[in-house]
Amino acid sequence: MSIFRIEEIRKMSEKERREELESLMTDLMRERGIIATGGAPENPGRVGELRRTIARIKTAEGEVGREKEK
Repeated sequence: MSIFRIEEIRKMSEKERREELESLMTDLMRERGIIATGGAPENPGRVGELRRTIARIKTAEGEVGREKEK
């Protein structure tokens, strides 16, 4: 599991972005579940990293959608 930068995300195909988004969202749910049950996550900053990467992927998808409209 790696954290992607926007340039890397833009180079991905649409299928790769969707698969990565699904994987990241699953990881985020798992991390939030650990926190909700009172556990201590191994890396507390991981939740923020996951959220930012998910936002980057969604932003890139929006950019692609706007380009298709033109």
